[in-house]
Amino acid sequence: MSSKTTSTQRMTGAYLPGDSTAVLRELAVPEPGPGQVLIEVGASGICGSDIGYIYHEHKGHRGVDGPAYRGVVAGHEPSGRIVATGPGCRRFGTGDRVIVYHIAGCGLCDNCRRGYFISCTSPERESYGWQRDGGHAHYVLAEESTCVPLPDELSYVDGALIACGFGTAYEGLRRIRVNGDGDLLVVGLGPVGLAAGMIGKGMGARRVVGVEVSPQRRAWADGLGVFDATLAPESDAEATAALVADALGAPGAITTIDCSGSRAGRSTAIAGAAEWGRVSLVGEGGTLETEVSDALLHKQLTLYASWVTSLPAMAELAVNLARWGLRPEQVVSDRFLLAQADEAYRLAAGASQGKVVLLPSEVPAS
Repeated sequence: MSSKTTSTQRMTGAYLPGDSTAVLRELAVPEPGPGQVLIEVGASGICGSDIGYIYHEHKGHRGVDGPAYRGVVAGHEPSGRIVATGPGCRRFGTGDRVIVYHIAGCGLCDNCRRGYFISCTSPERESYGWQRDGGHAHYVLAEESTCVPLPDELSYVDGALIACGFGTAYEGLRRIRVNGDGDLLVVGLGPVGLAAGMIGKGMGARRVVGVEVSPQRRAWADGLGVFDATLAPESDAEATAALVADALGAPGAITTIDCSGSRAGRSTAIAGAAEWGRVSLVGEGGTLETEVSDALLHKQLTLYASWVTSLPAMAELAVNLARWGLRPEQVVSDRFLLAQADEAYRLAAGASQGKVVLLPSEVPAS
């Protein structure tokens, strides 16, 4: 993507060379072209997909020839304040607080017209932080069409979490229609699983139970006041499902979501579902292996697979979180300045308890 730049204004950006490091480089502050906005970044999250596909090595990804990362400023979870607009911008203006949906699609295909830029297969499709400069910098150049309003009640850190992880969790929960008629089981209590628990409460789930291997992550989740119980998995999915049933006082959860991306986690989400239950799969990678008759058919289960969310649903989520009085930044365990990007990525790729975010400077006013 080409854009005009100004030689007098400079900024720092973080790049991922693919050798388990993050490096800082100086670059020009871009100027917005037609339909573009320049955003002063308030916060930028580190996503598990950045770790899996870019940080350790540059891997390929669906719909992209060769490595998915093209040597750009990293970070596809930015939130901030618009400081300049290009010609033709009609919805947003200077001073507006926004979340950036992390894909810029062609805008013309059926998926884009539905707001699912994530599923655009056009060669024009570009991901922030993967094929075009992202949010690990002081400023990010964004298409106006990818911006989502950030409610005044929410902080920039809240916005950064909505930009990917919370949006992913929300879409998965929308698919299985979480509501007050039943309980919710969340498998995998990383950042997306924590988001699923919090959003599930907002959507009205009677009780929310989490399953997580890591005792550190279980302890972090327990401190959020979101989960009615957090459980360590047993050696097999059926035994874990029995623990879930004991915690809920019922045969299982009517809605379950796997955020672990592991074979064992997906088996637990299926085994822990009650008859006529609805199971959502949002964790990337791994495999799904299941017995069919007893596990699926005889329980009358419905499985849903969900990849991120749509732009309209992301906007809806931001409004709902403000209305529910929920703050995504509760799941953040560690905040680092942009200058500490390498340290931040080491923690995010290792033993972080919750979400890790980068701030471009001192904590900005929300």
